[in-house]
Amino acid sequence: MTLQPDTVSLVLAALHAPALREIVAHWRDVRGDRLMPAWNDIDPAAIARHLPIVWAWKYDRAANSFTGRLSGETINFIFGKSLRNAKMAEFFAGWNYDTIFERHRRVVCDPCIVIGRGLVFIHAGRYGTGERVILPLASNGVDGDGIIGATIYELSSEDSAPLPSEMVENVSYYPL
Repeated sequence: MTLQPDTVSLVLAALHAPALREIVAHWRDVRGDRLMPAWNDIDPAAIARHLPIVWAWKYDRAANSFTGRLSGETINFIFGKSLRNAKMAEFFAGWNYDTIFERHRRVVCDPCIVIGRGLVFIHAGRYGTGERVILPLASNGVDGDGIIGATIYELSSEDSAPLPSEMVENVSYYPL
């Protein structure tokens, strides 16, 4: 498989948050000459200061489903629960699951990198803006079997009042 050499550079240039750029740079470094790194390649010590905003899902191709792998403290706070060991369909039940599932499935199956910016946690009933990145993982370097992501956000000072509808999350896909 041929890597598109500019994809990660484009993603790094597009991201605003330094923490997200550092996570993407680590993903790129541990990937080596493979299309995607494996979950075991991710070094928690290398991204330790960002672990509160990191989350990850395992993907089961046969079942076409995700199960939570990791959920940082900041992510747990925003949802009021951890996604660790949770089935995605149950975790996001009533929270626009179909859209969230399709975005994550596309990351792991196409594969691609996603950047989202805007109202990143509206599905959790939280109002504020932020930025997120979603990166694919593959045990064999080729066939996606998971994702790792990170989300930075600022809650609105009026947590109960929605922000204007034009501030929805804008999502960009960067194919590998």
